[in-house]
Amino acid sequence: MPDFSARRTTMVDTQVRPADVTKFPIIEAMLTIQREDFVPAAQREAAYVGENLELEEGRVILEPRTLAKMLDNLDISVDELVLDVGSALGYSAAVIARMAEAVVAVEEDEALASEAQDALSAAGIDNVILHNGPLVEGAAQHGPYDVIVVQGGIVKLPDALVAQLKDDGRIACLFMDGPLGEVRIGRKQNGLISWRSAFNAGAPVLPGFESAPAFHF
Repeated sequence: MPDFSARRTTMVDTQVRPADVTKFPIIEAMLTIQREDFVPAAQREAAYVGENLELEEGRVILEPRTLAKMLDNLDISVDELVLDVGSALGYSAAVIARMAEAVVAVEEDEALASEAQDALSAAGIDNVILHNGPLVEGAAQHGPYDVIVVQGGIVKLPDALVAQLKDDGRIACLFMDGPLGEVRIGRKQNGLISWRSAFNAGAPVLPGFESAPAFHF
C-alpha cells in the first residue's frame, strides 16, 4: 500500500514551497486534501507527480505547482465565493474549499462531475456546489464571484465568465500561445479586466476557450 501521506508532504516540499508558495492556507490545504482520491483510479500511483495528469479528450488536472502558484497570486480569503471552472474530479475545488467560504465547481463532463461529487462527499467537504454544464457558461445562478479560477489552458476568455466576476474581483487564467503558456491574474474594474503576468505554465486549451475562428471573405 503506497504511503500517500508521505508523498503529499514530498509534493509540498519539492513542488510547492520551491515555487515561492509560502502562504499557510495553501500549504495546509495541499497537505490535507488527499489528491489520490481526486484522480482517475488507474492514475492513483501518479497522483503526486510534478506534471499535469491527463484525462480524456485533452483535459488535464493541473500540476500541483501551477495550481498552488495560481492560488498564491489570487490570495483567496475565508469570506469569498470562488468559481472553479473545469474542476474535473474535484481536486482544485477541494483545495480551494479550505480557503474560501464556498466554491462553485463547474464541470461539463457528466461522468467526471459525478465522480467529483462522490469524492467531495467522501472527503466530508460540504462547501462545494457542483455544477454540471458547459465550462464556457460558468454558473451565473450562483454568482457573482469574488474569484474565478480556470483549470486549463485558454486562448480567449468567454464573455459569460467576465460577466460573472464581481467588480474588483480577481481571476486566474493560463493563456496558451501554441506550446507556451503564461498564467495571468486579472482584476475587474468598471466592467473590464486588467491583466498582469504571473508565471509560465502549460496545459491543453479547454473546449470552448479557443480563439474565435478567423473570418475569411
